[in-house]
Amino acid sequence: MSPSYEVGYALSGGFIKGFAHLGAVQALAEYDIHPQIIAGTSAGALAGAFLADGNEPYRCLDYFRGETFRHMTRLALSSSGFLSLEPFVHFLKENIKARRIEELQIPLLVVATDLDHGRSVVFHEGSLAERIAASCSMPILFVPREVDGTTYIDGGILRNLPVSCLRRQCRNVVAVNVSPLQAPKYRKNLWGIALRTYHFMFESNSLPERQAADLLVEPRDLAGYSNTEMEKAEEIFLQGYRTCQETIKQNLQKYTQIWKPRP
Repeated sequence: MSPSYEVGYALSGGFIKGFAHLGAVQALAEYDIHPQIIAGTSAGALAGAFLADGNEPYRCLDYFRGETFRHMTRLALSSSGFLSLEPFVHFLKENIKARRIEELQIPLLVVATDLDHGRSVVFHEGSLAERIAASCSMPILFVPREVDGTTYIDGGILRNLPVSCLRRQCRNVVAVNVSPLQAPKYRKNLWGIALRTYHFMFESNSLPERQAADLLVEPRDLAGYSNTEMEKAEEIFLQGYRTCQETIKQNLQKYTQIWKPRP
């Protein structure tokens, strides 16, 4: 059976580093590489939603100008998380034209983790804002999201780089991984240890996904950005853009083509 799509994008989780996705996609567009389908986890689902709604990558930054982490969250009166994502859900509904996943201009797969049954779930229909929030709900920090009676948390817990969601459907899969584990130093406080633990999980479940990609883009200079520094969005965008350009040039030199040769 021939693939349904020529090119698919798999966009990883990565919190604030997700702005690098937009830069990478901008670089790909300059090589006339465009997605027919997108799969995203957490920050990748957020970037994917704005792209699938018909926005040019560099224009997506405009929606976040003047926004802060505090604008997107509020303290939660809950024992299941410190912060609520209700303001974030409101932001999505205000700025994305499509209300449901199936209304987007480009098909989007949103990856979340089903906390009740211990499995990775891929949403391809339903309320877009609610399902993106579910995909972004990092445990402890954010209150889990309930969708149709099931509790969901961050999709990166089980599948941070969703290449496998696209592999059978696409001739070529571009994977943009903005969460490679690099920083040897970390803060030994509650939040620093939690983040380090999440990064280990993300890295381990991304290894087979990385191998399955036809083009792997991994920005390596993002470790220094705090997850609350939304004002650094343009800097992070440029990191993704430059890394993608360099990766494509390296592949052209090594393989004489953009895509990794198949065995």
